[in-house]
Amino acid sequence: MSMQGQGIAAKTFMEPPAARVAMVGAGYWGKNLVRNLHELGALGAICDSNVDSLADLKAQYPECRCVGSYADVLQDTNLPAVVIATPAETHGALVREALLAGKDVYVEKPLCLSVEEGRALVDLALKRGRILMVGHLLWYHPAILKLKELIVNGELGRIQYIYSNRLNLGKIRREENILWSFAPHDISVILGLLGEMPDSVQAQGGNYLHQQIADVTVSLLSFPSGVKAHVFVSWLHPFKEQKLVVVGDRKMAVFNDLEKKDKLLLYPHSIAWKDRLPIANRAEAQPVPLDSTEPLRAECEHFLECVSTRRPPRTDGEEGVRVLSVLQRCQDSLANKAMTLSGPVPATPNPYFAHESAFIHDGVEIGEGPVSGT
Repeated sequence: MSMQGQGIAAKTFMEPPAARVAMVGAGYWGKNLVRNLHELGALGAICDSNVDSLADLKAQYPECRCVGSYADVLQDTNLPAVVIATPAETHGALVREALLAGKDVYVEKPLCLSVEEGRALVDLALKRGRILMVGHLLWYHPAILKLKELIVNGELGRIQYIYSNRLNLGKIRREENILWSFAPHDISVILGLLGEMPDSVQAQGGNYLHQQIADVTVSLLSFPSGVKAHVFVSWLHPFKEQKLVVVGDRKMAVFNDLEKKDKLLLYPHSIAWKDRLPIANRAEAQPVPLDSTEPLRAECEHFLECVSTRRPPRTDGEEGVRVLSVLQRCQDSLANKAMTLSGPVPATPNPYFAHESAFIHDGVEIGEGPVSGT
């Protein structure tokens, strides 16, 4: 078995991993990945450009190699895989360099910031025989996996519509707008739950803190099956909310990730028809039992297993490109609406009415003026 094949969590194979993973970017979110990889016995190195942060991490993980140069990581043959949690605008270049260096890659969402670059990265990973995984965390959440199972088994009936809210006050970014920062998770889940791509996309938003960066967006996705979904994201919201609602013709499901206990509820509401009028029959919510697996831990384990077995990840590069394509279409819709609103003011309507059956001779001008008697 190759070094890459041995780079799997001790918890899975009940033996210490021979190969280790390099964590690239150990900031706000990267620290959580560092913790999980360390607890899984797979953390081989930490790479971060912030000297102070790197010193703190060295004190916390003294047995781990800490470096400030990405080139050092790429040149280390004892590190067959990298986990990238840097600003989104750097993802594309860092992933490409890692793949060219022969590394397996797990990159936080989004894969990169363009569909073309994403497709090139997927092709490169395939050509080099490397694992490419995107950190769409919700696909490692017990509630989402259970929700997918319920839909596949027909528990909710025919899916009619889906909506998601991902709202908070901050964390405000300047590298990408709210659509690219918050919406990838929800778009990934919606595409996966429905198993299809939208044939129509509309989006609108508002730029309040920076003229060129959207702080709030609402995206409407329409699917060939007739399902519609909307994704509302904002970092200018008075309270935090992370909620996904799936409405079927038999039951409705609500995933609330901020709930401490019952994160997934089923509502067996029904609609009765009386005298040709729809009447809503409400029913009590039914909590769905879930295991207590930490989604990020499960995601890290999954990557390590894929490195070992060479199986494609659940959220592979292809899935990442699908999400990118929807994000790009939403972005294009935002831009088109902005151009429409900022374009020339429409001409003032004619100050008269002429029925479509009326005939107006060439050279005749019609306008406001006094009405003459006959």
